[in-house]
Amino acid sequence: MSFDDELFNYVLGAAKKFEDNLGEGPIVPSEQNVSNLEAFNEPMPSTQTSALEVVKQLNELGTPVTTLSRSGRFFGFVVGGALPVSVASSWLTSTWDQNSSLTMLGYLNAKLEQVAQKWIVDLLDLPIGTAVGYVTGATMAGFTALSSARTRTFKNLGYDLKKGGLRNAPKIRFIISEDIHATNIRALNYMGHGTDEFEYIPVDDEGRVKVDELPVLDESCIIVVQAGNINSGAFDDFRTICARAKDAGAWVHVDGAFGGWIKVSKTRNHLTDGMELADSWSIDCHKWLNVPYDSAIAICRDREAMLETFTISAGYLTTDGERIPNNFTPELSRRARGIDVWAALKHLGRDGFSQLIDRCCDHAKWFSVELEKIGFTIMNDVVINQVVFCLSDNDDERLKKIMNKVAASGKTWFGPTHWHGRTVYRMSVSSHETNQSDLDVALRAIKDAMDYVYSLPSE
Repeated sequence: MSFDDELFNYVLGAAKKFEDNLGEGPIVPSEQNVSNLEAFNEPMPSTQTSALEVVKQLNELGTPVTTLSRSGRFFGFVVGGALPVSVASSWLTSTWDQNSSLTMLGYLNAKLEQVAQKWIVDLLDLPIGTAVGYVTGATMAGFTALSSARTRTFKNLGYDLKKGGLRNAPKIRFIISEDIHATNIRALNYMGHGTDEFEYIPVDDEGRVKVDELPVLDESCIIVVQAGNINSGAFDDFRTICARAKDAGAWVHVDGAFGGWIKVSKTRNHLTDGMELADSWSIDCHKWLNVPYDSAIAICRDREAMLETFTISAGYLTTDGERIPNNFTPELSRRARGIDVWAALKHLGRDGFSQLIDRCCDHAKWFSVELEKIGFTIMNDVVINQVVFCLSDNDDERLKKIMNKVAASGKTWFGPTHWHGRTVYRMSVSSHETNQSDLDVALRAIKDAMDYVYSLPSE
């Protein structure tokens, strides 16, 4: 079945219109547009519907309810904005529709995963031979890296997990930052480990591990710390932690979902000092690298640990090629995510990527200063792209009303977060789309909302 020119011209036009509207459209959809989705609640047709009709319905009902997280004025979560080059590469990759599990099923993907791996290892200042697996997001990146860590830890203890299973396994210890992101807990749960097993390390007011309160370590330990606290953006003391772990024979995993890329920054990479000494890392690509969902990388210094964990064999599976893609991820069949990663890195280059990261961080710092001028307290050290804020009078109910009014304006969106025992708000700047005009619009929306809420009669 050949491609229909009318169909794809329509899609291209719809995509172009959506892209052009990113700077103007409401960030969150109206209730009416959301209610229009009820039109999808129909019996499955017994006869075929033309492809053009299907796509038209998808666009006409779907586009108006799309949260504009790609917009330069979306600050509620740490999400990227999908570089045009990565959108284009994603479209082309979908057209090829290659199963990326084996080299012979996707020669291009296998090659570009290998090339991107070398670039990533270089960008992060890691040893040659460090392995990279291309997965969906932070949860699976953590699962992949921590599963590899567990394989090596058990092996060091003289135990083969694949043969003996968890029932007969010796005890290993998971040493976890008290403020670690929940995706790491989920990953460990997937691996069959419950929260009662974990040993938590206390943290300071910025969410950094208190290194003086690290427990006594040994070769049974897997330590999970973070590059970029999800609220404050803070970084753990990797150099000290890794030194103690190395002396004890323990494994260190760094959750660098977004903050790991700070290593690329020319002005802020000191924050990641010692991060390169860890044993594994998990980093999202659909965050600061600004590629489309879903995309993340699991990185492991011990290539053999990854291979021992994920290599499978079957009579129909070939072992051709220098790097067999499926041996580095939990999945067999999967999308060729490495192509989009390669395209973004090729397009940006080292300098362009550094500038993108620094620009986002500079935007966050500028906004934090402006918020303080109009009556807000900044609750964290703004070291990268994260700003946590509350009203200077600590009226959290009034803050909620102000931010709800901001959201209702459609001009911008900030998400609530739980920080220091309170529900407050957070700004995350991760999109290549964000510019000074976006910041001005967002600040104006907050000022207008404050004027409105403060004008309301006291209850």
